[in-house]
Amino acid sequence: MSLRDRYLTLHGRKPVLEALMSGEEIAQLHISKKATGEVVQKIKQLAAENGVSVEIVSENRVAALTRSGQHQGVAADIRAKKMQALSSFLPQRNGRDHETVLLLLDGIHNPSNLGMILRTATAAGLDGIVVPEKGTASINPVAIKASAGTAFKAPILRVDSAFNAVNQLVNERFEILSLGMRGDNIFETDLPKRVVLVLGNETIGISKEVLSFCTRTISIPLQNGIESLNVAASAAVACYEIARRN
Repeated sequence: MSLRDRYLTLHGRKPVLEALMSGEEIAQLHISKKATGEVVQKIKQLAAENGVSVEIVSENRVAALTRSGQHQGVAADIRAKKMQALSSFLPQRNGRDHETVLLLLDGIHNPSNLGMILRTATAAGLDGIVVPEKGTASINPVAIKASAGTAFKAPILRVDSAFNAVNQLVNERFEILSLGMRGDNIFETDLPKRVVLVLGNETIGISKEVLSFCTRTISIPLQNGIESLNVAASAAVACYEIARRN
């Protein structure tokens, strides 16, 4: 398992300071040589008090670690306790009769939506949320804030792409269902024991290559002329309908 499958890199002075103050498990701090000021000094002080290793690096190094131009010269590698690679998770759930419910995010671009989905799915008790590296928002400070810190304890499953995820999941006898506008009523239809519910992009929905693996579509019935719900709201309804059944 690689480091990126175990740690989330948080950046920004205030988010990193809050993580230190809340007692998150921080493996390493990265602080730019150019970073100065009261907050930076407070970060260094708390790191020393808590035995957190601090690496003083170039501005470019912090930018490379965070993949962001808004890092403010500070980044932290924080242990995500339940995050792992999808390939590591699947052997733990081997067997046709092993009930497992997963969400797969296919092209969710808004980090706030990502964060809210992580929080809701974790609260509802789903077994995992598959978050691909490609095509999906990164779990950045915006997503972490929207999750109210749940990102650090959510059962996140990492994989390089949604397409590779569905390939692996089908091979492990999961049924892939899409959540869409037109399909079987989620409150009435039967759901399989080993199921993956796919949530698509906020604008264009689920990609064609992933949709080709979906055996059917389920939908949330809407009234009063409402055509659709925000993807995070849809995820909340679906997660708690699944939780109610279980």
